[in-house]
Amino acid sequence: MSAAGTQIALSLISHTNAGKTTLARTLLGRDVGEVRDAAHVTAEATPYPMIDTPEGDALTLWDTPGFGDSTRLARRLEQQGNPIGWFLSEVWDRFRDRAFYLSQLAVRNVRDEADVVLYLVNAAEAPADAGYLDPEMRVLAWIGKPVVVLLNQTGRPRPHGEERSEEARWRAALGERPFVRAVVTLDAFARCWVQELALLDVVGDALPDEQRAAFARLAAAWQARRLAQFDASMAALAAPIAAAACDREVLPDPGVKGALRELGRSLGLTRDDGDAAKRKASEALAARLDAGLRESTDRMIALHELEGHAAQEVLARLAASATAEAPLSEGKAAVMGGVLSGAVTGLAADLAAGGLTFGAGVLAGALMGALGGAGIARGMNAVRGQSGIVVRWNDEVLTGLVRSAVLRYLAVAHYGRGRGGWVETEYPPFWQPLVAEIVDARADALRALWSDRAPGCDRDALEGRVRDLLDDVARATLERLYPGTLPARASGRDAASESGAQPGGG
Repeated sequence: MSAAGTQIALSLISHTNAGKTTLARTLLGRDVGEVRDAAHVTAEATPYPMIDTPEGDALTLWDTPGFGDSTRLARRLEQQGNPIGWFLSEVWDRFRDRAFYLSQLAVRNVRDEADVVLYLVNAAEAPADAGYLDPEMRVLAWIGKPVVVLLNQTGRPRPHGEERSEEARWRAALGERPFVRAVVTLDAFARCWVQELALLDVVGDALPDEQRAAFARLAAAWQARRLAQFDASMAALAAPIAAAACDREVLPDPGVKGALRELGRSLGLTRDDGDAAKRKASEALAARLDAGLRESTDRMIALHELEGHAAQEVLARLAASATAEAPLSEGKAAVMGGVLSGAVTGLAADLAAGGLTFGAGVLAGALMGALGGAGIARGMNAVRGQSGIVVRWNDEVLTGLVRSAVLRYLAVAHYGRGRGGWVETEYPPFWQPLVAEIVDARADALRALWSDRAPGCDRDALEGRVRDLLDDVARATLERLYPGTLPARASGRDAASESGAQPGGG
């Protein structure tokens, strides 16, 4: 690393037990410090490298002890002509007066190390109930460093308007304090990477002019890192969808008797538990799809510097969502008339709100077979080049997989490492209709995409097109969730390809 670079430090500070170390783990993508539900767990100020650049710039995050008895601390400082100088010159007993001792360490770190202070508050409580807020603001005012207030413990992701309202409420509670440069939401459990970019924007605005060029390089490096994770996630999600689109099982020709059996079952004249071969083929398709989805989800979890695995079970009846397509001979077509072959109806759409490998996106429709009639049968055979009865996923399921993929991406991208190992949980209720709206607006593109899988299926080419579609849908969704925050695609690709930046410390 060149010695010509600029070193910039952020100090993460708060009232004790507000979640500083948990947020540090989420931002850094690795386990640091100690996390317990107790006061004064962090007993010293510790620097952690965040990211650096080839120019030698480095961004460091300091995790500090929490403020203890804030009211007593502010009162003691008010009695001094030089409050901070006096406070730091005192030697506090770390055992008999632990709260003051740890507060001294925090104040010393902010004064000596911080370029910008990240002050964390517990947004689960009302500002009026945060009795520590005013005295700690007075202490930070005496130190004189620029402060960005972070709202932590906000709960599950919320619509953009609700987050802005919460930020405005805390901003009003803080009053006119020029050193407070911004109030932003950044929950250790449920933040998204685009919110990190928004935070870096306000940090850059708070820095003096001589540090801004270096910080711009650091912010660009952080953005490139996150965009690389995004691109790799879209590729991971696209792979099993493309594989499912091309996947198929060829069944033996059932002959004329089999066609008559299908006709009788379709008309309700005969009772049959179903074709065992077709059921077995459908189950094989479902098993491969489940394995592919779990593998891609595990890959995405690792890409986001998390630990854990996807769910181990798929929907028990998902196999029935496969489409049976039969290349009918003219004789069989005449027997079938205009009746749907292989029709299995009545499978309801699963609208579970999460917690399953497929999430809420898979809509399991009725099976639709090839239409009867000699002319239609010949057209299907010629177009699709089938040599036997083929079972494959229908277009509705594939479109459902696109919806589900974006929902799973949002779930992983919002899952902070400070929360612990990855666990599939219920999606915020406003995500599903939003993703469905954005996907449905691309219905023509989806129809064209699925139609291209016949007569042959170029999996690699299809995977690239699915990846581009997922990229488009995911970016549109993030833009709706966090308006004006997502970087433009062209600049993102340039940053990701040109930056040689490396994440610090891991």
